[in-house]
Amino acid sequence: MDEKVFSDAADFARDIFADDSSGHDFYHTMRVHDLARTICSKEGGDMDIVRLASLLHDVDDRKLFGDNGYANARRFMDSESIDPVIQDVVCHIISQISFKGEDTVIPDTLEGRIVQDADRMDAIGAIGIARTFAYGGSRGRQMHVPGEMHREGMSEVEYFANQGTSINHFHEKLLKLRDLMNTPTAREMAEHRHAYMVGFLEEFMSEWDGRL
Repeated sequence: MDEKVFSDAADFARDIFADDSSGHDFYHTMRVHDLARTICSKEGGDMDIVRLASLLHDVDDRKLFGDNGYANARRFMDSESIDPVIQDVVCHIISQISFKGEDTVIPDTLEGRIVQDADRMDAIGAIGIARTFAYGGSRGRQMHVPGEMHREGMSEVEYFANQGTSINHFHEKLLKLRDLMNTPTAREMAEHRHAYMVGFLEEFMSEWDGRL
């Protein structure tokens, strides 16, 4: 693909997320894109597909846009005269990357697994912590409620309906992601970010309980 396609896709994402303050902003898109390129360069796969899918991976996010059949991604790719076969491949990747509780799937292509890993990487570590509280605040969720236990074994429907605290979200999703990475490159990269989150949670609870 011509480099202009990727530049236009980045501009499209910038416009889509111009007013976002939930952590699913343009800069998240670009971090996922850059992480995906890094992983793809080491793991192989079609770099063009990986780049386009990562740039468009959130433009139809159901948390933000509902279930719209990937209308925004399709609209952009139509405007760039992207081959319908490639459009289907990109939309298929997008359909598989989200965390859905017990109904989460492993993408059936290497390119999908790479984009999923990149998206998960941006959900953990220091940036993942910041995004968790940004998203929770944007949805009116409390940071932490003593005695409110996190939930396990949620289905896709239960996971997306869940309105738990931001701290519980770490246990319901974020602390699971290191072991769910698909590629060796991502698994190695995730170690430091996972350890950082574990340390943060220990510090948070010590401060919350007045022990520090």
